Amino acid sequence: MAKKTTKKATASKKATAKKTAAPKKATAKKATAKIAAAPKKATGKKATAKSTAKAAPKTTTKKVAATPKKKAARKPNAAFMKPLNPSRELAEIVGASALPRTEVMKKVWAYIKKNNLQDEKNRRAINADDKLKAVFGGKKQVTMFEMTKLVSNHLK
Repeated sequence: MAKKTTKKATASKKATAKKTAAPKKATAKKATAKIAAAPKKATGKKATAKSTAKAAPKTTTKKVAATPKKKAARKPNAAFMKPLNPSRELAEIVGASALPRTEVMKKVWAYIKKNNLQDEKNRRAINADDKLKAVFGGKKQVTMFEMTKLVSNHLK
């Protein structure tokens, strides 16, 4: 039995000697190649470590996401849906009945498109005709954003 132990001990000594001796025997070119390759391997290991670290939370989020959630239907803002009365100037364009703000803007845009009042070069600008000039406070041209503000001033 003593012989078997010595064989194992010598075999393990040889294995450790090979591991330690291998870098010493490498030539300068191989050593620089190994040094240059070492950071690439290290970053690869870090990337895999990060990916495994990230993978665990993803699987837990997938389990949470797998359960069907019922989304509530989006409710329109009550302030936009409240019927408002247009002024006399605005009533010439959208009609005299009370309408929600959203419907008023749809009708104003329909009037603009029907009469081709959008500026050709700058599509954000609206050229006012006689009816719109009264709504826009006498301005010949306004932007889309100004128009919304000016039209809102004519709703009560």
